[in-house]
Amino acid sequence: METGAGATAVGLGEFIDSSPSPFHVCASVAESLDAAGYVRVFEAQPWPVDVRRGYVVRGGSIIAWDGSVLDTVGRPGSAPFRIIGGHTDSPNLRVKQHPDRRAAGLSTVALEPYGGAWLNSWLDRDLGLSGRLAYADGSSVAHATVRIDEPILRVPQLAIHLSDDRKGVHLDPQRHVDALWSLDEKASIVDVVAERAEVDPAAVLGWELMAHDVTPARIVGAGGEFLSAPRLDNQGTCYAGLRALLDARPGRSVTVLALFDHEEVGSGSERGASSDFLVTVLERLVAANGGGRDEFLQTMAASVCASGDMAHATHPNYPDRHEHGHQIAVGGGPVLKVNQNLRYASDATGEAEFAMACRDAGVPLQRYVHRADLPCGSTIGPLTATRTGLLTVDVGAPQLAMHSCRELMGVDDVAMYSKALRAFLER
Repeated sequence: METGAGATAVGLGEFIDSSPSPFHVCASVAESLDAAGYVRVFEAQPWPVDVRRGYVVRGGSIIAWDGSVLDTVGRPGSAPFRIIGGHTDSPNLRVKQHPDRRAAGLSTVALEPYGGAWLNSWLDRDLGLSGRLAYADGSSVAHATVRIDEPILRVPQLAIHLSDDRKGVHLDPQRHVDALWSLDEKASIVDVVAERAEVDPAAVLGWELMAHDVTPARIVGAGGEFLSAPRLDNQGTCYAGLRALLDARPGRSVTVLALFDHEEVGSGSERGASSDFLVTVLERLVAANGGGRDEFLQTMAASVCASGDMAHATHPNYPDRHEHGHQIAVGGGPVLKVNQNLRYASDATGEAEFAMACRDAGVPLQRYVHRADLPCGSTIGPLTATRTGLLTVDVGAPQLAMHSCRELMGVDDVAMYSKALRAFLER
């Protein structure tokens, strides 16, 4: 992706196809940042004072910033942060620690659901494997990123003739989501993955491996109105936020893109939104510009975060499952998400910030409220607000089939979402 190219549905599809795991999301983002002249910074090394546009990676999370404004501000702490937040992970099926099993004369891979995966959507799909391996490199631990886009796994559906009432089967996540992959009773899936990664299987010490749909993203619909793809939640935000960061005009703020792993399981990890990752990066940015603790706190008090996560479009077959008066249209523009019980972090001030950004971008704004009698999902927004004290607003782009193996959104919503996020950064 080239700087200034803008966000497109085709671009999002290409981004998703290249990013089957959180580690690949970070690599895809880093590739675009490198091409735009950003410099990678390493947390375990002294923070460079001369890197105005940079990024840092922690596992499956990445934070990037454009601090060009720091060359013109008068004093440390006088340039607030404008932050786009999101997450790199998506619900899927992940490989267990002892994955090799035999059943009915078949070699299967023991899988378990990650996050709120809609399990029935993973049946009868051509699945690959991706993630990373940790292995012994002499006396040190090294990592190898893995991506197998061949359809080596499949979780077969039970035939309708074998179900109790021919109305479907209740899927047990412990017993019904293992994937068949070979007839060879001596086959080891981790050994095969290691060989593909050019790592000695005997040196493998640990892994974070997950299944992914190998069918490429596609533009669908009679007039090409829709994007069909896996992992729109939340790579739609990762891509739109990246384009917003790269395309934004220099303003009076330090612009930041913060993408976290593990949102789908609560963000409670060393690289999740509940960790110190964002806080430490922001404080080191202020310190690199000559500021101390008080300047950092001043900066944070004047900063704002747009927590981006995909939003529920109104389902045409289930309109009754949506809040009356808050219908969300595919192709209707970015979505402002509000929940009175703070499952979303938006308050009146944050709502106004994003509404003005949409106005500046010339795109329509939709407002989402979840039905009061249904449990509402959440985002990194409340966690980020609690952890940092940042004014935070929850936003997104409309989609259908959320948490399915394959999801759907409007083609036009990709550009409108990114334009709104760009305008948010430029305010």
